[in-house]
Amino acid sequence: MKKISEEREAAEGKVMKIYKESSPAIENLFEWAYINHVAWSAALLLLAVVVWLSVVLIGVENQRHALATKQCQDKVFTTEIDKKCLRTVQSREHWWQHLQYALTHSGGDD
Repeated sequence: MKKISEEREAAEGKVMKIYKESSPAIENLFEWAYINHVAWSAALLLLAVVVWLSVVLIGVENQRHALATKQCQDKVFTTEIDKKCLRTVQSREHWWQHLQYALTHSGGDD
C-alpha cells in the first residue's frame, strides 16, 4: 500500500512540475501591452489632430470662398464685410467640397 502511495505522489509531483513550468511568467505577462497602448494612444491622438485640423480648414475655406464670391458684403456700407454673416454663411453645399478645394488648391491665386 505504501508503494502505491509513493508512485501516486511521484506522478502528482511530475504533473505539478509540468503545470508550474507551463504557467506564464507573471513578470513578463503584461510587458507588451504597455507598448501596444502607447501605439494606439499615439494613433488616436494623431487621428484627433487630423480631424480637428480638417474642421478648422473647412471653416477657413468656407469664409474664404464667401469673401471671394462677395456673399457677405454689408448692405449699408458696400465696402465693408458683414461679420455676422461671415460666421454663419454656407458658401458651398457640402463641407467636403470645402475640404476638397482646400486640399487641392494650395496656391494663393484662384
